[in-house]
Amino acid sequence: MTRRWPEALRWTLLAVAVAVLVTFLLVQKQSTDVSYGQAPPAADPIPEGSAGELSGATVPSAEQLSAMVKDSPVVRLPGAIATWDQKVVDAAAGSGGVRIIAAPPGLPKDLRDRVRDVGDTTVRVLGTEVSGGIYSVSPDRAAEWIRQFATGDVTEPLATLVSHLNHQPEAQDGPPLARRDPTADELATVRTALRSTGRYFAPGTTVKDVPATTAAFSGAQPLYVVLPQQPAGGPMVHFGPALAREFPGRPVVAVYGSWVEYDGPSAAEFADVATASFYGQFGDRLSQYAYPQGNVLNAWLNRVTAIRYAGLFDRPLPYTPFDPLRVALPALPWLFAACAAGFLVLSARQVRRPARAVRTPARLAGLTALAVEVSGLTDGVSAASLTRGITQLTAAREAFDDRLPDKHVQELLDRAESELDTTAELLGRADYRPAAFLRGRLV
Repeated sequence: MTRRWPEALRWTLLAVAVAVLVTFLLVQKQSTDVSYGQAPPAADPIPEGSAGELSGATVPSAEQLSAMVKDSPVVRLPGAIATWDQKVVDAAAGSGGVRIIAAPPGLPKDLRDRVRDVGDTTVRVLGTEVSGGIYSVSPDRAAEWIRQFATGDVTEPLATLVSHLNHQPEAQDGPPLARRDPTADELATVRTALRSTGRYFAPGTTVKDVPATTAAFSGAQPLYVVLPQQPAGGPMVHFGPALAREFPGRPVVAVYGSWVEYDGPSAAEFADVATASFYGQFGDRLSQYAYPQGNVLNAWLNRVTAIRYAGLFDRPLPYTPFDPLRVALPALPWLFAACAAGFLVLSARQVRRPARAVRTPARLAGLTALAVEVSGLTDGVSAASLTRGITQLTAAREAFDDRLPDKHVQELLDRAESELDTTAELLGRADYRPAAFLRGRLV
């Protein structure tokens, strides 16, 4: 039994290694279950104007536009909402001058193309989109977005483009948009409406209603203040902080033109992220189309909901059941390597063992033959040593047959060889010494 346990362990390790390898390969299998019969059809492109983004404005014919641009360096078509500081733009243009045509937002594609194709025009402003030549300029910061979408002021992008087209030094950014607190009368009017209905729509807004509920603020129903595009060139009213003080703990959403901002609980956690994400993605469309304020507000609320429930602000993640396979999977290659290494080590021992097995029987047979040959020559003292040698040979044979450790068998054969060597020395026969007798017999 002692000699058999390494063999059993060797095959056990091999079996475990194979099982681990098969398990690892099976879990790596990837498959795709696709049913084209159940797959939804590809969505058709959303037709232009289906979201109410077209204003219905018109523009003169191409010939009339060309004549208007030749007659005046600045042409403002009816319905244009963009404003700018002409002195800043002229300074940015340098001696090269500039010709600008400003068109209303929400024009269909053919009318936008008509405006863009007017010759002798340096810069075109469609809504609040500024372009010229092959270039267009888009703000990338909240300080510029609020000017563009809340007041229609495009001075900075217009000056940047003009200076670039005329190869002038780039215009410096202007100061941030000035804000002011609402007057007592303004605040009282808005406060009364909010306490009554939770919403205030100023004259001139395009909002008809607001969502009855929203998940954007963890179940809290916000207060809504909606105002039309604000006049450019002066401080813009800032209702949010004042209303947050009047209604502590309530979310306050204020809309100025196409600009949406938030004041209230947790504003520092998501307000800036929501602003950058929303206007960074939709700024280009908002600048050239005339989306109703209600559409802009709903899209902004959806973006806030997506951001706040994205796990970015320490919200608890959904419970995930413990998966033993997922935890154990990284250890499977190491377990396979350990089993394979154990199998190879035990196999190497098995390879060396046959060499010893061949040597042991040959030595046992040679010493036995020597004992038989000298048995007829011994007497007295030599007979005693021969008897002891034969006893050791008998014990070695029994140990070998019982598959006892090879080291034990070799120790018994060493003792037998020593006794037979003594016998040959007592007989005076050097040719019967085991070293001489066994030479050439062992492999």
